[in-house]
Amino acid sequence: MRRPLPVLRGHLHDATAAEVAGSWENIDDTRLTLRPDGTALLQRLDGQYFDFDDGWRVSGTGTWELTDDADGQDVRLTMTTRTGSAMRDTTAAPGTSTPAPPPTTYTWHFYVDRDQHRALKLFFFYGDPDIGNTYVMRRQAAPRATATASRNS
Repeated sequence: MRRPLPVLRGHLHDATAAEVAGSWENIDDTRLTLRPDGTALLQRLDGQYFDFDDGWRVSGTGTWELTDDADGQDVRLTMTTRTGSAMRDTTAAPGTSTPAPPPTTYTWHFYVDRDQHRALKLFFFYGDPDIGNTYVMRRQAAPRATATASRNS
């Protein structure tokens, strides 16, 4: 008997914009700051779906909003101004075409879900969506305070 695939989209309806606002991160110095006023800063964010295969990463500013429909909540992030771009180290297969250049504007749709500890996570699919690869953004860890020893004389 085949086991059903896990549901990748949590059909979440209880997240608030205040809960989504904040700093998020992924590997390779990817950062996303969603401000309470609906503006956003992004650093080294990859494209979603097949755009990921082009290998570009962009930094910029834009806007975001939390949306909700029958399938669950999404964060719609729109980069309105690109401030930087880079290419991931990818090895093109022989005979493939040159990848598209990084976009000057772009819109991502992040699914909103909760992990096993009920913490929010944002994710989108990359590559072929039928394969189910997910690009997960997690809440940025608070910087650790450096402990200093003090001595009373």
